[in-house]
Amino acid sequence: MNHVGLVGRTTKDAVLRQLSEGRVQTSFAVAINRPYKNSEGKVDADFVQCIAWGKIAEVITKYCGKGSLIGIKGRIQSRTYTNRDNQKVYTMEVNAEEVQFYALKTPGEAEILASSPSISADFVLPEHDSKLVKTL
Repeated sequence: MNHVGLVGRTTKDAVLRQLSEGRVQTSFAVAINRPYKNSEGKVDADFVQCIAWGKIAEVITKYCGKGSLIGIKGRIQSRTYTNRDNQKVYTMEVNAEEVQFYALKTPGEAEILASSPSISADFVLPEHDSKLVKTL
């Protein structure tokens, strides 16, 4: 099982990259505060590299800027590449499969902004539409 859930702040603006065959991709880092203070009384953070593809990448670059609070659901993936010094580099990142964006109104209060398509004003849940509810 390979499932990851993260909530943190982006460290810079995400940039959309156009790849071959019309594919799009973005990579970004998320800073996640640790739940405790270090010996100096400060809160440390972990910086997790993330990657997103397709529609999710487009949404992240559109709605997410430096410092944005973001929730990521995805999976860990590892890969290797050879750097300019001809050394093999091993890296691990989170492949984002779902995202949620948040805006803080007041400290500790979060509101989901753009994680799903907008819903029209006249939308009614089926269980609230009297024409669709059956009485027993």
